[in-house]
Amino acid sequence: MTNTDQVKSNSTQQPLMENPPKLHAMIAYAALGGGLFLGLPWFVGGIWAILKKPDGEGSIYLSHYSNAIKTFWWGLGLSLLGLIFTFFLIGYILLLGVWLWSLYRVLNGFAKILADKPY
Repeated sequence: MTNTDQVKSNSTQQPLMENPPKLHAMIAYAALGGGLFLGLPWFVGGIWAILKKPDGEGSIYLSHYSNAIKTFWWGLGLSLLGLIFTFFLIGYILLLGVWLWSLYRVLNGFAKILADKPY
């Protein structure tokens, strides 16, 4: 059994409360998902993922932290760009695209983490 197999088998057999990397990644996804509808939780989810990423080192959940962080920064940056371009009406299309892309990444990440798969 390799070290990667051992990490994977250990992480999938533990209850959620005893598996902090998985729990913290799920919290980040939940906050990002809530942020798609409410705004402020988006920042909570992104900052949570950034702060908790070191806890995911050596686990299969590290890729989920990277996904959450990339989704946070790209979503934030493209949303700001979309807001600027709303004066030219194309910004609304960009904002819708960013929202759909972010929703996909959050839901896909959540589905993979529930199946104990890396992103």
